[in-house]
Amino acid sequence: MPPTPSTFADLLAQQTRPAADPGRPLVTWYGAQPGERVELSVTSWANWVAKTASLLQDELDVERGDEVLLDLPSHWLGPVWLGACWALGAVAVAPDAGHHDPALVVCGPATLPDHVAAGRRVVATSLSALGTRFTEPLPAGVVDLGEVVWGQPDAFTSWDPPRPADPAWADAQGTLAQSDVLDLRVEGTGGPLRAATAAVPVSRLGATLLVHALGSGGGTVWVADPDRLPEVAATERAVTC
Repeated sequence: MPPTPSTFADLLAQQTRPAADPGRPLVTWYGAQPGERVELSVTSWANWVAKTASLLQDELDVERGDEVLLDLPSHWLGPVWLGACWALGAVAVAPDAGHHDPALVVCGPATLPDHVAAGRRVVATSLSALGTRFTEPLPAGVVDLGEVVWGQPDAFTSWDPPRPADPAWADAQGTLAQSDVLDLRVEGTGGPLRAATAAVPVSRLGATLLVHALGSGGGTVWVADPDRLPEVAATERAVTC
């Protein structure tokens, strides 16, 4: 029996070992456009987490304890950014968290002008299905995720590893520590769950589903169009949440 993880990095290390079935689907995303579907195994998702955490630490100078505002809609990059923040020890901040002064903002095209106008440091994503770069030039100083993330290393080591009591999540309901995040549960379920939801990953429900799926051997299905949720859940043999 593996020891109980006390930080997200511990949980991630456990779930990428062969005995934990890292080839299972962890993140499946259905976009709003016809045919948009992306599926990441635990291994593939962990690789994206490592690249993104390396970008945060090595290129953007984000440190343990810094706040990163994740202003992202339903997209497979949402679970990636959650994992990257927690692996580094940064605090993932939801858009509804209220008055925060984040060290960095991660956003899509829709809210990019607002964050630029506010003078914030911004990493922008085109939100394409394949995570590619923007086709048009971005405002000066804005980092294009699709341009810089691919060259990051496939393994990540934090210079200042997170601790169980470090804050990891902030929203309108308050702040959760790393240990609190690991204790998130999906009501009424004890074992592996393949959960389908129209909630955005960067929400308390989204974080709950992701951590539960990772730790229990389950998976998540994210649906950008709420009207398609019943259909997608039936196709993926998932429980709606």
